[in-house]
Amino acid sequence: MPAPHVSTAAALPTRRPREEEIEVHGLTHAGKVRKDNQDHFVLCSLRKQLVVRLSSIPEAAELMAESERLASLAMVADGVGGAARGETASRLALQAVTRYVSRATRCYFGAGEDEQSLLDALQEGARHCHAELLRLGEEDPDYRGMATTLTLYLGVWPRGYLLQVGDSRCYLLRDGELTQITRDQTMAQAMVDAGAMKPEAAANTRLAHTLTSAIGGHETDPVVSRFDMTWGHVLLLCSDGLTRHVSDERIRDVLRSMTSARQACELLLREALDDGGSDNITIVVGRAVPRGE
Repeated sequence: MPAPHVSTAAALPTRRPREEEIEVHGLTHAGKVRKDNQDHFVLCSLRKQLVVRLSSIPEAAELMAESERLASLAMVADGVGGAARGETASRLALQAVTRYVSRATRCYFGAGEDEQSLLDALQEGARHCHAELLRLGEEDPDYRGMATTLTLYLGVWPRGYLLQVGDSRCYLLRDGELTQITRDQTMAQAMVDAGAMKPEAAANTRLAHTLTSAIGGHETDPVVSRFDMTWGHVLLLCSDGLTRHVSDERIRDVLRSMTSARQACELLLREALDDGGSDNITIVVGRAVPRGE
């Protein structure tokens, strides 16, 4: 496995946020063109048991008593392969990886916080989901061709671990500047990386929406990275239904001036819809907000 990308914040926080100091919200919308919503998201607190905060999956409450928080988990999946198959792929992937990562995180703490084992477990979780979707497709023709993106954030304060397959993105706002932490796994990005196309030209072609890696697709290439989180940082996960219509500069401005995670999600959704809403839109925003000692 290649070494994970690591970025370091200037100063690490002195204490872990309490539960009430973690402000997070997510939403998903079919958009104005598509009849079906193939996106899903999950927000969880990982404890000795798993506590679901919010999800678009009806069965998520069954995934789960209160105890000390071990970690925070946020995921976005954007299904492909036709309406029913795309929705099924994203839903099954999030359900499977939630259970897998929950077990792996508890093992991580039980084994003395072996970081490399956790990084390996995130990649293995993605490959496990990939194999499961392929198996379903082999057993049932109705499932053949289904696939999904997967972008997963696991917060083990003050570390953030990120798993990405596909082109659903993760952004981090720190010191007022927005950074795209993920790298799109698309044909367009591959052409840009090879020097065959300029980023501006690639963004306006169908290659920008042609995946080179997906859970359940022809190829899957899970990428794991690590970065530091602290007070004042804002995390955003989204499907490409947002970034097709809202620029990085506008996302930065919204996060800079946000009054709450919910307000930021709702404003970004409204702007994506106002610009056309040509695809399903899923947005998750989170931050740690100190609320006294």
